[in-house]
Amino acid sequence: MSILAIESSCDETAVAIYDDVAGLRAHRLHTQIALHAEYGGVVPELASRDHLTRVVPLVRDTLADAGLGFADLTGVAYTAGPGLIGALMVGGATAAGLAQALGCGMVPVHHMEGHLLAPMLEPDPPSFPFVALLVSGGHTLLVAVEGIGRYRVLGQSLDDAVGEAFDKTAKLLGLPYPGGPALAKLAEQGREGVYRFPRPMTDRPGLDFSFSGLKTAVATRIPEVLDDTARADLARGFEEAVTDTLRIKCARAIEATGYSTLVVAGGVGANLRLRDKLGAWAAQQRVRLAFPRQAFCTDNAAMIAYVGWQRRAEARSPGDGIFATPRWSLADLGPVGEAA
Repeated sequence: MSILAIESSCDETAVAIYDDVAGLRAHRLHTQIALHAEYGGVVPELASRDHLTRVVPLVRDTLADAGLGFADLTGVAYTAGPGLIGALMVGGATAAGLAQALGCGMVPVHHMEGHLLAPMLEPDPPSFPFVALLVSGGHTLLVAVEGIGRYRVLGQSLDDAVGEAFDKTAKLLGLPYPGGPALAKLAEQGREGVYRFPRPMTDRPGLDFSFSGLKTAVATRIPEVLDDTARADLARGFEEAVTDTLRIKCARAIEATGYSTLVVAGGVGANLRLRDKLGAWAAQQRVRLAFPRQAFCTDNAAMIAYVGWQRRAEARSPGDGIFATPRWSLADLGPVGEAA
């Protein structure tokens, strides 16, 4: 089985190929950061139009990288949600066209399941069961994972996702788009302890998150003259508060489940301070900590290809139409071959 996958849920167009002989054979990605930078955020219509121009050349280039032709493909996977509906439809329509032309099935993939299973692409993948922390611009979730499709959401953000909080705080500090990585880089220059912000919802039981108030706390502490030193110190204080909060909640989730492995995935999983804090805690508690490589923390098609290969028995006929949805709960998924 050779599965070609397309990821187009937001502002990255990506293609990858996974098979049961070589594993991940090839993957390519085009980012739209430059396109959206002047607007300070993703413009959905522009994102969809750019996906239209990029996806077919990326398919051809990825096939060439893998040393394969269209006739070698036995299935096509695509990100069906959650995401921007117009962007999702570009990937879905491309997948449907390929599947129709090749006479093969198409597999709709849940974007967050892709992130959750991205560490399985590493040389030493984690074993089930484990707790997964999924942290990105649109999601903050703690999930108990017993196997593929056997997911139980333990906690989630009640307002802003953690990546969204990074981006909004970066905007308050006058940092360029994309704000999250810019804030993390600036925080490296900040002094510890100059600004201390609350660790939201850690003073009460539970595994849910809330980050909107943290952004407001930063806004109230911005001085009249925001020089480079103050900006860096504020960024450091904010990042410390976020990463402490995530560490505390992860520790609670591990204790609540009794599992001994923590997987961290999603774009914010690339944050170095978060990795350092979780690494120190995991070593002390003898918990195995697993991350995907940096390139697979952010949106990519390699993770979609892996899930598509795992769920290949769920392939649909292109004649059944394109399934795409901006909202899709992990709880709606079932074990392999049994998904809703």
